[in-house]
Amino acid sequence: MKRYDDVTAVDGLDLEVRVGECFGLLGPNGAGKTTTIGILEGLLDPTSGDVRVLGRRWETEERALRERLGVSLQKTELADKMTVEELLRLFRSFYPRGRSGDDVLKTVSLEEKRKAWFEKLSGGQKQRLAVACALVGDPELLFRDEPTTGLDPQSRRQLWDVIGEFKAAGRTVLLTTHYMDEAERLCDRIAIVDHGKVIKLGTPRELIASLGGDEVVEFACESGGALAAAELEALPGVTAARKQGEVWALTVAEVHVAIPSLLAFTAKRALALTRLSTHRATLEDVFVTLTGRQLRE
Repeated sequence: MKRYDDVTAVDGLDLEVRVGECFGLLGPNGAGKTTTIGILEGLLDPTSGDVRVLGRRWETEERALRERLGVSLQKTELADKMTVEELLRLFRSFYPRGRSGDDVLKTVSLEEKRKAWFEKLSGGQKQRLAVACALVGDPELLFRDEPTTGLDPQSRRQLWDVIGEFKAAGRTVLLTTHYMDEAERLCDRIAIVDHGKVIKLGTPRELIASLGGDEVVEFACESGGALAAAELEALPGVTAARKQGEVWALTVAEVHVAIPSLLAFTAKRALALTRLSTHRATLEDVFVTLTGRQLRE
């Protein structure tokens, strides 16, 4: 648990991350993800509870833990007038053992920027350098807090590859993200967090399957009375219904059955549709179903 005066940021959150997996924390702003990461990284002290990282406790084995962890924050500010090469040499000096600067530069595809000042790098290059600084100590566990926020698609995929290679070497990754495609692509398991608690845990496939259908049908009506979730859930092919604003979202097991039944239902009620669309069920749908909020709210 972590409390700030009268605010509880982390409330009895219980996690176990397995060796060799990429574990994701998913939730809206203010859900407690970054606070949780900060506690695990040793940057914040918990108000109460037991925290073990790699089988060790921060209170008694801080130095040993620092030597085995890599930390890459959402935004990293380094010395503007130091070169990429100098910054890596500096970070490498913090560890008794580790990887060479040339090795990590190749990993993050920054070989041609070794002589460039930090201030001359693009946003994506700065993020890749931050990852290189986290990798130079050859960590067993890598923390990534929203690693690709604000990056262009190419830079995002480059960082995905770096994380994938790290995990393929038998190492462990703990990351937070706001991007559904990123979570589905990288994470072996995901904990959905809200109000400082884990509200759902599983693989991406397990979480999506928990909706009870593979497709989501969204519709809205021009006007015409109140609809109840129960009557929509009674339609053939529909397993669940929820409303957000003026839009209804139906989780369906058989879209070819659900849509005709929905059209017949709205026609019988003389309801004019202003929107009708379908998409594959996603982690975003899981989160909205569990919390009633969009991930970025």
